[in-house]
Amino acid sequence: MEGIVLDRVCKAYEEKPVLRDFSAVLPYGEVTAVMAPSGAGKTTLLRLLMGLEMPDSGRIEGISGRRMAAVFQEDRLCGYLSPEDNIRLVSPARTREEVRSALAAVGLADCAAQPCRELSGGMNRRVALLRALLADAELLFLDEPFKGLDERTRRDVMRETRSRCEGRTVVLVTHDPVEAEALGAWQVLTLE
Repeated sequence: MEGIVLDRVCKAYEEKPVLRDFSAVLPYGEVTAVMAPSGAGKTTLLRLLMGLEMPDSGRIEGISGRRMAAVFQEDRLCGYLSPEDNIRLVSPARTREEVRSALAAVGLADCAAQPCRELSGGMNRRVALLRALLADAELLFLDEPFKGLDERTRRDVMRETRSRCEGRTVVLVTHDPVEAEALGAWQVLTLE
């Protein structure tokens, strides 16, 4: 099966091992959920996959040259820009109608033109997620993308996320098996 290959990947910070001989295949076109307790290396694994850090040893193959988008634990939005402008910043080919339709699908129709700095944390979380989902990316890295959302909003946003992930390679970091199931995870990897 074709996919991203991690072969005996190791990473330590100040001699404290975070990942030890981690091996896995993340199949192209599928959702892989990564679950583990806090501090077990989930975010480190994403940073390695995105090339933001390098492994101390081992190899990662199957990412080079592929377009990627990410949702980090922090939303990383431009606060003075509106949700629509934050999304179009990374997806300029998207029409205003496409962006507004996506915002409406996650309950943000009324604030499309309002500066993000005036929005709640949950609203900004949805904007950050849509920004990644609407990007022209083959690989999506989602680090706890539904945190801070109330239960009803979370269900709606998970449904929209699943439809927009169809056919793309997704790595979802989560503590919640419900989120992995809602996105149709093909496999669940656990870190210890």
